[in-house]
Amino acid sequence: GGSVHWWVFEPSRAHKQIAEAVGLTPGRRLLQMRRPLPLEPEIVAEISDFLTEPFEPGRDEQPWLDLNNAAFSQHPEQGGWTMDTLRSRMQQEWFDASGFRIHRHNDVMDSFCWTKMHHENNIVIGEIYVIAVQPDSAGQGIGRKIAIAGLDSAFQKGADHAMLYVDADNASAVAMYRSLGFSVHHEEHSFVGKIAPNEVTS
Repeated sequence: GGSVHWWVFEPSRAHKQIAEAVGLTPGRRLLQMRRPLPLEPEIVAEISDFLTEPFEPGRDEQPWLDLNNAAFSQHPEQGGWTMDTLRSRMQQEWFDASGFRIHRHNDVMDSFCWTKMHHENNIVIGEIYVIAVQPDSAGQGIGRKIAIAGLDSAFQKGADHAMLYVDADNASAVAMYRSLGFSVHHEEHSFVGKIAPNEVTS
């Protein structure tokens, strides 16, 4: 037995009826948001004094883990990462430290924007893969600035569109991304439930 998470792209009434019939209840709602790049000059100008640098393997792993796990302490997927989790991502073909932007305050990492490049049909998309601000630094506009830095970095690396996923109920994050020109491309919903051992078939 165990938990079931059924993710559906743009769920219809039929998907919801099937979920209900098998005892699954609505779970997370993710929005995929997109916008074209480059950012408008007035937006890029907001980070004229906000300096970032690329993630440096061999130096930044532990500080990044500490920040990530503090920022996502209640998150079902992004919280609780270990060094092995991080290193497994760093070994993927898509990993590029130059697109993993870090900001420091008084030499302490206080935010990051980890971007990832995709090729879709004839466009190059820069995804905000993970972004976070140290909880003690929240509410100071750092999240917006590190997002701009990540998006500008993706454009400099050849992206002509940007995308990200955000929980639909994270109103402050959705509002911030809308203010940066993002709009909803599509929704993905999860339906969750439990399966008893005798319900599992081979």
